Formats: sequence, C-alpha cells, structure tokens
Amino acid sequence: MATVNGKDLNEQPAVPPSSLIRRVSSRSIRNSISEDKENGVDNVVVKGSFVSKYKKAPEALKNFHLNDAESELEVPGTPMTPRTSTTPGHENCTFHHDLELDHRPPTREALLPDMASSYKLLLTGLGEDPERQGLLKTPERAAKAMLFFTKGYDQSLEEVLNNAIFDEDTDEMVVVKDIEMFSMCEHHLVPFYGKVSIGYLPQGKILGLSKLARIVEIFSRRLQVQERLTKQIAIAVTQAVRPAGVAVVIEGVHMCMVMRGVQKINSKTVTSTMLGVFRDDPKTREEFLNLVHSK
Repeated sequence: MATVNGKDLNEQPAVPPSSLIRRVSSRSIRNSISEDKENGVDNVVVKGSFVSKYKKAPEALKNFHLNDAESELEVPGTPMTPRTSTTPGHENCTFHHDLELDHRPPTREALLPDMASSYKLLLTGLGEDPERQGLLKTPERAAKAMLFFTKGYDQSLEEVLNNAIFDEDTDEMVVVKDIEMFSMCEHHLVPFYGKVSIGYLPQGKILGLSKLARIVEIFSRRLQVQERLTKQIAIAVTQAVRPAGVAVVIEGVHMCMVMRGVQKINSKTVTSTMLGVFRDDPKTREEFLNLVHSK
C-alpha cells in the first residue's frame, strides 16, 4: 500500500475535488424540489442545504430565480483556475489543487520573475534589445502592471463586501451610475474602459454604496469581454443582497477597435443585463434607464 507522509494514497478524500462539484443553477434547484415532491418528502429537507434555504426564501425571490433560466448562483465566466480548495483545512488557500495538501501558495510577487522573462522574450521577438537602457527594467515593470490589471482574480465577493450588508425597510430603487471601469480585452490583451451603472430593488437588505464600485473592480480587473462582465456584476449584486431585481448597463470604448483593426475612434459599445423585476416590468426598466441617461 502506497503512502506519503504516513497517508494512504488509496484513501478517498472526504471532500471531492472542486472540479467534480456540480454548479448550482436555477434549473438544478427546480429538479431538486421536483424530486422531493415525487418522493413524498416535500416538507423534509436537509438542514443547512441550499434547497432548504431556498424553500424558506420570500415568494418574490423564488419567482425571480425560477423565471430567470439563465441565472446561475455561481458567477459564470472568467477562467476556472484552481485558486480555492474544498479540502478541510485548506479552504482559504489560493493557487491550489485539492490534492496538493503540502504546499506554500505563491505570493503575487513570486510570479514576477517568470512573467518578466516572458516579456523579455517578447521584446527580443519584436527585434528590440532588452538590454538597452530604455528597456532594461521594462519586463519587470510590464509584469507588475499586468498583475495589477488582473488583480481581480485574487479577490472574492465575500472579501470585498466585508459584511457591509444592512437591514433596511425599503423597496425603492437604488441606482449608482457612471462608475469608472478599466479592463483588459481577453482577445487582444489591450484595454477597454468606460462607465458602469447599477440599479437594484431591495427586499429588506441594502448594500454599502461603495461596495457596488468594488464589485465592478473585482470583475473588470480580469481578462474580459464586456458582455460577460455586465452579467457577472448583475449576478454578484444578486448574490449579495437578494433583491427583487438588478439592472446593469455598461458603456465601453475598446482599444482593439480604436488603435487596431477597423480603427473607429468614436465607436462605443453598450451592454445591459436585466434580472428579476427589471426584465419583467417595462415601467421599472424604463425608470432605471431614464435615471441612468439623465444628466
């Protein structure tokens, strides 16, 4: 029997690797509830399970997620890199595969040498001399800049919210508009930038206003496409406060269209995601759009 550090390699882990854990979607919620009803255990649920929490949710919130077939409770998009672990004792580890239990997760600074070497190779490939004075420290600077541009990979929604969710008896629309956004096009690795406007209808809970801007930072500071970024922000707000609806509009300028390719310097791209009441009620959607476009 093979062992490492006294551990049986043939022993099954208590928790399956994260790659085997099923993504929870509104469709799987419906299936779980349907199975319970068919088995005659409609009122019996596992304590602490997601389905049990869902059954206790307000009726309006149930309809919100059941009617929105595309809504997934796990934020979609961006590479599914192994930056977290479900293995007990390693829940907070980053840059981590579940079966690599003995390790020291590298810091962001530890990535710099390899990234700088890659940039140096790129400069050489362009026909430049990376040893000349003007380029001597360029690979390291570029590596540091790229780490900053993609710092969102190392941030989570829970960390950014920092419990800034408050009980408040209000159901009126909350809108924060013209939030500056900078991101990197994943197709060409050139920037795109613009403004984000977010609105939501609270159901007894509100979010600290600055946290909406921080949610934008989490997902914009990654390799992105604007369409996915828009939806990620909307779903993150939904996860945070479970509102009756969320609306997000982004207006962006893409340098991959401005400084290369078709070179249309005045073009702008507008994307929107409407969830819940904002999708179902035209008057609510119109009110949000009027607030966004007002001076």
